[in-house]
Order: sequence, then C-alpha cells, then structure tokens
Amino acid sequence: MCKFRSICEAQPMSHKCNHPTQSKFPAEINIHFPGIEMLEKPTVWVFPQVQVCLECGFAQFWIDDRELRQLTDSDCRSQSRTAA
Repeated sequence: MCKFRSICEAQPMSHKCNHPTQSKFPAEINIHFPGIEMLEKPTVWVFPQVQVCLECGFAQFWIDDRELRQLTDSDCRSQSRTAA
C-alpha cells in the first residue's frame, strides 16, 4: 500500500472546484503502456477506491505498491530500450 496513505487520506481532495460533495466508488482499471512497441506488453489491472467529486467529475485514486512496481519496472525497461 501507499507508504504515505495516512497522510494522503487525511488531506481533502484538491482540485479547482473544491465542492464538498464527494463519494468513493470501487473500481477496476486496466492500465495500458504507451507506445506501439508496448502493444504486446501485458496490461496492469488495479482495483482502487476512486474518490469522485459529484459536482465536476474530478476523480482520483491510489495504486497499491505491487501494481505501482509493475508500472514502474515496465516504464524503466521501456525507457532504457528507447534510449539505446
């Protein structure tokens, strides 16, 4: 989990509308890696609680450490391939 989750959750959602009507919803999100060379790379599924402003539609969520490592590791590998 997020190492700073207690700090993050203590802060209200910040965005331009700052409306007090917000709700959390369970979600499943399939993250695809960018670029044509990454089309064959397996996607990463995450299952966060999404906090949504019911006035403007702004949404935010946290990605667990395991899924975040999958994204970070794959992103580093793709950057080293394109830099070579």
